[in-house]
Amino acid sequence: MSRSPLKNIPIKTFRDYLEWKGLKHLRTTGGHEIWGKKGLKRPVVFQTHENPVPERVVRVIFRVLNETAEDYIEFLKLS
Repeated sequence: MSRSPLKNIPIKTFRDYLEWKGLKHLRTTGGHEIWGKKGLKRPVVFQTHENPVPERVVRVIFRVLNETAEDYIEFLKLS
């Protein structure tokens, strides 16, 4: 059985991925980072006190970005 690549993503790696996808850090409010870019229906929000970023949060953010785990794996290969 293979382990999901979406488990245990360190916050720094997740931030790097968001930047790679063209998102910009907009602000940090009360322990939540808000990221966005033109064309998104809503901003990407995740808690900064949960490190690593939980898989359930990553999956929700991928739905907002219309991305897949394969896109993240490609990013890991390039970095």
